[in-house]
Amino acid sequence: MTKRIFTIAMFIVFARGLANAQVPSSPAPLPSVAPSRSVRLSFLPPPMEGTISLGIYDEADQLVRVLHQEAEFDEFSIGADALVTKWDGKDDDGFELPPGKYSARGFLVAPIKVEEIAPANAPPTEMANNVRLKLIANPLENNEQPVIDLAVGFDDENAFLRSGDGLPLVTIAQISDTKRAWVTQRSDKTLDAFLDNGADRRQFHVSGAARMMAFDCGEFELK
Repeated sequence: MTKRIFTIAMFIVFARGLANAQVPSSPAPLPSVAPSRSVRLSFLPPPMEGTISLGIYDEADQLVRVLHQEAEFDEFSIGADALVTKWDGKDDDGFELPPGKYSARGFLVAPIKVEEIAPANAPPTEMANNVRLKLIANPLENNEQPVIDLAVGFDDENAFLRSGDGLPLVTIAQISDTKRAWVTQRSDKTLDAFLDNGADRRQFHVSGAARMMAFDCGEFELK
């Protein structure tokens, strides 16, 4: 009797093991993939040769990302009737921006002339880093000649003209040690940019800065 019970018990264990072996195991869960926040932007480039600078702005109209800086046309994809680019939803530091409404706009800048000249004999102690220029009207947007503020900006590599809201437009010089910068406007509408590293001051004469056209990519929603 004991031998029979042992045999039945072993049979039950064997049968259960066989059943478990035949039940397919559940597949391992796939790693979750974060949804893409990529935003497709398209725009008609102004009908003029030059380079393109394009920025992303938040609802407060603050520049949050320099998407393109002095970009050539071949750096964009060619759509059916427009140039196409993408934004990954991040700011200039690589951080994810919150969902909400954003806009994109920029400038096409024609080639300008920059030459370094001897600094003035009596350097000013301080100058306002701001001038106002009337640009060429963009015929594709049927608007009047826009007026923008220009300033001189700089980073660890270059000094450049930028829009009043901070969008870099065109490089003035490859200088890495700038500490302060100013810009003035002459009666002929050309500009003088001053770069100071604390020990020396350099002056650059800029011609043709007003030869640029503004364009607008409109508003969009970032999920």
